[in-house]
Amino acid sequence: QVQLVESGGGLVQPGGSLRLSCAASGLTFGSYALAMGWFRQAPGKEREFVATINRNGGVTNYANSVKGRFTSSRDNAKNTVYLQMKGLKPEDTAVYYCAAKRDGPSRVPREYDFWGQGTQVTVSS
Repeated sequence: QVQLVESGGGLVQPGGSLRLSCAASGLTFGSYALAMGWFRQAPGKEREFVATINRNGGVTNYANSVKGRFTSSRDNAKNTVYLQMKGLKPEDTAVYYCAAKRDGPSRVPREYDFWGQGTQVTVSS
């Protein structure tokens, strides 16, 4: 079993930056070939894909809406994944979730095996 805990959310002005962290416990996720994903869910909307990162951090993918502004990375020695967010916009406001799955990364939420509880990101002036 893998437990995921997100942190780093908060209130930021448009154009600002935040770095989200997702700490994993229960398994050494680098050793278990766990791909990681970031998703977000705004009120009244479905959960949507934001970014994925593969087991060793060498391959990342991003939603078009965040490409060029968000960067995902991971430190397997710390069992932690990061989402650096820059140039934040009000439409980025959502609860952000990290998720883990075996084998390769995916943009499909239902393919993920483990989820964190989420962290709120609010972009507002």
